Amino acid sequence: MVILTLLEPQQKTPLHQWCFENSSIIRIGRAADNHVVLTDSLVSRHHLELRQVDSVNNGGDWQLISQGTNGTFLNGVLVIQSPLLDNSLLQLAQGGPILQFQIQEVTQPEVWLPWHQMQGTVENVAPTVSSAKNPGILPYTCTHEGNSPNNLFCIHCGQPLSVQQTIRHYQVLRTLGQGGMGTTYLAWDAAGLIAGTPQLLVLKEMNADMVRIAKAQELFEREAYTLKSLKHPGIPKYYDFFVEGGKKYLAMELIHGQDLEKCIFTTGPVTPSQAIAWMIQTCDILDYLHTQEPPLIHRDIKPANLMVRSFQNRIVVLDFGAVKEIGTAPGTRIGAEGYCAPEQERGQPLTQSDLYAIGPTLIFLLTSENPFKYYRQRGRHFRFDVAKVPTISSQLRDVIDRVTEPLPRDRYQTAKELATALAACQ
Repeated sequence: MVILTLLEPQQKTPLHQWCFENSSIIRIGRAADNHVVLTDSLVSRHHLELRQVDSVNNGGDWQLISQGTNGTFLNGVLVIQSPLLDNSLLQLAQGGPILQFQIQEVTQPEVWLPWHQMQGTVENVAPTVSSAKNPGILPYTCTHEGNSPNNLFCIHCGQPLSVQQTIRHYQVLRTLGQGGMGTTYLAWDAAGLIAGTPQLLVLKEMNADMVRIAKAQELFEREAYTLKSLKHPGIPKYYDFFVEGGKKYLAMELIHGQDLEKCIFTTGPVTPSQAIAWMIQTCDILDYLHTQEPPLIHRDIKPANLMVRSFQNRIVVLDFGAVKEIGTAPGTRIGAEGYCAPEQERGQPLTQSDLYAIGPTLIFLLTSENPFKYYRQRGRHFRFDVAKVPTISSQLRDVIDRVTEPLPRDRYQTAKELATALAACQ
């Protein structure tokens, strides 16, 4: 059996898998008629063929045949045709997607959970673990030799290479971030108690000193209960909320990707078409929130809270701790400087306050500079002035002007209306 695993480029963590038990040819490319379809602009329509050249032996020998315009790299070397060994890494074009090629005998005892039971969502696939029927029983004692320092799981046995701590049934593999409110971990649900299959997820831990602050508790619990009630591909899935050792924890979907703030700081400004596409996707998520009953206001739309999935280049909105229902009493001022609407500054957010943030976010995406730099007095009010930014067309400038009007009634009234105006700028 051949297993192809799409890897996240930096950490080399699994994103998606395909299994082929009785195939002698595996075609990979951008076109829909391939066995493995990769929707990446660097990938040719019919980029690559993997062929079994000796079907007599068990498993046979495999050969790579590259047909892609941008080339194929086998373990970092550009090749056109080459034998293919177990655990080889295939990169479709320089900077393109990376696939791991593995051969597994189908006759081996089923000590491991089958791959097809572990696929779930694209982002949550991870290596095999020992079966729940035989916990801890391995076919051999693995030394974990030959693993990259960045690997989370052993390439031989599939077990986590390092477990920092265990919280309930979650194995903490890495610390993702630490802030005033709490710590975010990358965790492994080896037993598959959450989704029925083992998977990676995000575990947020509320700091012990924050438990004594009522507002901090409210925001942490609000994120948990909000996520639990929402179901949208642009919103992380809720898995679990619990208290352990006096600390509160929220388990949620792991999104493989990069937030827009890091993306721009790393690679610089994006093209207007890309920035507009991302903001149209953001509008779709905001429309979902704003049309809930009662409507929900995110209150903290900014580049750092907008993640781009690596596999699909789609926006996911993060951080729902600040979400507020329309009709509730005016609350604490929440929002990032430069992205926060005037009425939200006064503690009176509306759905149009979320739309306001799309304006400065566009400015940041197209200039890589803090939008506050372009915030200056125009007439009686302070406004964003982007007339001299060459990548912002007059039509897009008009959209930014309208969505950031000082008075909510003068802005686009719905996320759909804003999305339509953005689409006309493409």
